[in-house]
Amino acid sequence: MSVDLAKLDQHLATRSYVEGYTPSQADVHVFKALSSAPSSSFINVTRWYKHIESYASEHASLSGSSKAGEAFLGSAAAAPTAADDDDDEIDLFGEDEEEDAEAERVKAERVAAYNAKKANKPKTVAKSVVTLEVKPWDDETDMEALEKSVRSIEKDGLVWGSSKLVAIGYGIKKLQITLVIEDEKISTDELQEEIAEFEDYVQSTDIAAMQKL
Repeated sequence: MSVDLAKLDQHLATRSYVEGYTPSQADVHVFKALSSAPSSSFINVTRWYKHIESYASEHASLSGSSKAGEAFLGSAAAAPTAADDDDDEIDLFGEDEEEDAEAERVKAERVAAYNAKKANKPKTVAKSVVTLEVKPWDDETDMEALEKSVRSIEKDGLVWGSSKLVAIGYGIKKLQITLVIEDEKISTDELQEEIAEFEDYVQSTDIAAMQKL
């Protein structure tokens, strides 16, 4: 029993298996008909052969029928008959048209599956860690009330972090506070403007550091 390697190679150019989308008895049937690994000139068959070979321990339990594999075996070809000799009965292009249609169908299915997978893939949310410095008016500014005012700002995409007071001279300390923002939702300029509205406590604000997460 011989295998039509040229036909099989052409078939596997647009498919992973002899039939369907998973290894089946059709693959096992053709695989066993090969006495050894095919010539490397049959690139697609070689790829398929190694893949099916990796399922060797599961060959007997694979699903499906071996029927589809018969199309690639030499024994499946019947002896020519008088009807076969009639040129009018020979369709020289029908098989190619069917294979082209099948290739297009498989291609369309793969593109659709890829697009669906891409659409369902979670979108990465861009975030930044910001170190913000808030300067008071003088050493008599209530820094506890200042920080409480700053943290009272609540927005979707804004998370306040740790803070500390940093001396800047003459008994004055500034508030240094860390926050995490979602870049698409929070504007640091707008946030600074909102903090500046606490004018009883805040003289100015500065971005000391900013880095992407």
